[in-house]
Amino acid sequence: MNALGRFFRRAQRRAATARADQEVGDDTRDYLMSFIASRRGVEAWVEPPTSFNRPSLLLVAHDGEWVRRGVPSSDWAYDFCAKQGIPVYQGGVVPYPQRKRDWDARHR
Repeated sequence: MNALGRFFRRAQRRAATARADQEVGDDTRDYLMSFIASRRGVEAWVEPPTSFNRPSLLLVAHDGEWVRRGVPSSDWAYDFCAKQGIPVYQGGVVPYPQRKRDWDARHR
């Protein structure tokens, strides 16, 4: 196999991965929306990508109950939260609320 063929195959794989990462499944979007709709005082934290994880969105309700889902990009998460009308913070900059830690401690 020649170098040019390998280059094009790698480029096609990267393009397919990029397209898949830009999409959020309807089930994930619906779950996030139902979490927001069924709980009060929901706030969001957008967690930046790491070397082995893509960006994620953490939603925390008024009582500390929370859910985290992977998202295609930080921009997608900020846009989603703006459309839902919930406050959003940058993970790693703004600390998680004490109520989340309390909820975790109660449910261990």
